Amino acid sequence: MVRFDCTMCGRCCHGLRLPLSLAEAVGWLRDGHEVQLFCEAIPWPSEPSDDNLPAMHKRRRSFEAVSGSLPIRVIVTLMASFDGPCPNLLPDKRCGIYDRRPATCRIYPAEVNPFIALDPRAKLCPPEAWEGETPIIADDGRWANADLASTIVCSRDADAYDAALKPQLCAMLGCATAALSNEGMVIHSPSREALLAALNATLGADGDRFPGDDRSWQLVTNRQPTHDALVEIGASHASPAGVAVAGLDYLGYFAADLV
Repeated sequence: MVRFDCTMCGRCCHGLRLPLSLAEAVGWLRDGHEVQLFCEAIPWPSEPSDDNLPAMHKRRRSFEAVSGSLPIRVIVTLMASFDGPCPNLLPDKRCGIYDRRPATCRIYPAEVNPFIALDPRAKLCPPEAWEGETPIIADDGRWANADLASTIVCSRDADAYDAALKPQLCAMLGCATAALSNEGMVIHSPSREALLAALNATLGADGDRFPGDDRSWQLVTNRQPTHDALVEIGASHASPAGVAVAGLDYLGYFAADLV
């Protein structure tokens, strides 16, 4: 059993990249805050078997696309990014939007990804938070709180629902550049007005398809072996320096060795 009681230390409310659903992003933008799109792509030459649960999880939260001649699936995550305290954090460390705070905040320190185990050492919470009386994980390994378990399921369902809408959102924003999954992220930073307009149009589209969402995606890497592989298989590719010219940022997980 794992126990957890929030100490209201505020550590989890500072310097965040906070994942948002499409609907949550609308609220965040209307409050006057900024949202970015973090894009990653997974080569997807064939469909995995149904019993490959990690792959099926990735499939559920991504959309189909191509990069040159390479079939891919793209994961686009809307992020509320900020340095320092969350813009909704009050001086007494209470949340100023507690009743409508994003699902990620409601779930923390639990995990949304079913293939990531809760590890207190990887969390920002102080040691005393894990010495409380309230169970968060029961002896059988399941979430001990029914409301928490329900919020996690709803968050996964919203992620899957949003994935089907994100091709249209990306097309409206001219967003078609991604990093390779597990190598990094390409960060798109549209203006608040442009993103809010695109989100409102996407969420109100009633299934209408936006022209242009079949474009080839460009894959970005800062690693020479990956670059060479992309060239060999005929994928559309670019370097971090190349996309920086277009106003995009590349967040790499590895040291650059691209010649």
